[in-house]
Amino acid sequence: MFFQMRNKLLIGLALCSTLCYGQNIKTNSEASRPNIVVLLADDLGYGDLGCFGNTKIMTPELDKMCEQGAVFTNCYASAPMCSPSRAGLLTGKIPNRTGVYDWIAPDSIHHLRPREVTIAKILQQKGYQTSHHGKWHLNGTMDGSQPMPSDHGFDYYFTTQYSAHHLSPNGFYRNGEKLYQQHGYSCDIVVKDALKWLKTRENKQQAFFQYIAFHETHEPVAAAPDMLEKYCADGKKAIYHACVSNLDRAIGRYLKQLKEMGLDKNTLIIFTSDNGPASWTSGYFARSYGSAGKLKGRKRYLWEGGIRVPGIAYWPGHIKAGSVIENPISNVDFAPTFAAIAGVDMPVKCDGSDITPLLLQEDFQRETPLQWHFYAPMKGPNSVMRVDNWCITALWDGGEYSRGRFRGKFTNDIRSAQLTDFKLFDLKNDQHQDKDVSELYPEKFKELKALLIKEHSRIKKDSPLW
Repeated sequence: MFFQMRNKLLIGLALCSTLCYGQNIKTNSEASRPNIVVLLADDLGYGDLGCFGNTKIMTPELDKMCEQGAVFTNCYASAPMCSPSRAGLLTGKIPNRTGVYDWIAPDSIHHLRPREVTIAKILQQKGYQTSHHGKWHLNGTMDGSQPMPSDHGFDYYFTTQYSAHHLSPNGFYRNGEKLYQQHGYSCDIVVKDALKWLKTRENKQQAFFQYIAFHETHEPVAAAPDMLEKYCADGKKAIYHACVSNLDRAIGRYLKQLKEMGLDKNTLIIFTSDNGPASWTSGYFARSYGSAGKLKGRKRYLWEGGIRVPGIAYWPGHIKAGSVIENPISNVDFAPTFAAIAGVDMPVKCDGSDITPLLLQEDFQRETPLQWHFYAPMKGPNSVMRVDNWCITALWDGGEYSRGRFRGKFTNDIRSAQLTDFKLFDLKNDQHQDKDVSELYPEKFKELKALLIKEHSRIKKDSPLW
């Protein structure tokens, strides 16, 4: 569908010239530094939006963002689970290198350590105002004994430790203070707080970074009655479909207010999801009906459906409207990209790349290959690497891991695991990863196998013990 929308825009775009920031994109001028906003959905699948091919769910606001910005057809989360993916997004590191190996249960010792350099810290030190709104999920407790968002570079936060009910959620904290139960739907509550912060921040001329992490569409799912009415014919999937539309409407409200405040033209906005759609459709998770489109796997799988997610970038005057970017990217690319846009070098080695050239339709070369390492998938590979249209996968030997809750003792097995059972897939001709082509392309298989082994060894060495 995004290809159809692009074609509709071609005639109009041919009459316009695209303003390109070029070398001025990296600037130390406080007045001209762009604002940066990340809009992060929770468990939203690759096939859940109209602009990504869904014909059932109505998402007019995000579809419009696709039309006016760029669509990433090969956008990846850095993990198939929420907490490690968020660690990768904020640090630019493969999550195992941060010590966040899996979702962080309440009261867990497992957390994003204060020594990690997040993009919020980098931008804060550069003079950006920083705020976080919504789901945090990078510590096990909100009592202050583990790092809070303020310890990771956020001037202000309004957050929950874990997932929250979409209707009248509990568990919010504002700058360390526990709040009473909120009223309304979570996406509306989060957007309201994000807009209030924008309107009341001390210096309206100062650049800002907002990290807005919605609870939708993570279970337990809920949606406004007027949205639910639109999906009566969808049976058991109705409430999930309405939940996606409810999220879309809240995002539209945020974007409208941003424009009315005159902030949209100097703001880079990235929309994506933390991982693929939830894997459960029975019992407590009976309402998780997200779609991975034509991809194999879902959340907690290292097949494409667990890690490839929607990706949209919007930046008027810089990103050409209707752009379709097929070059693979990951959320580990966000931190180095935002640092480059703000005119500052990354102070630590990260695994992501500055994708500003892609946004501006310029040549781009990736240094560290895109890769994923996960100790306890539902089934399928533990390590994956993508290079161009090639995807090589491998299992780990040894280790018995629980999928219910991470235990510190698992890190010994994670750090000693060896790769085995390698397979090669051609994603250009086999998106569903049905056919191992290692025997058809032995030289490419040998090359990528050696590279994956090398990278896996590096990641193991840098993975901290708990």
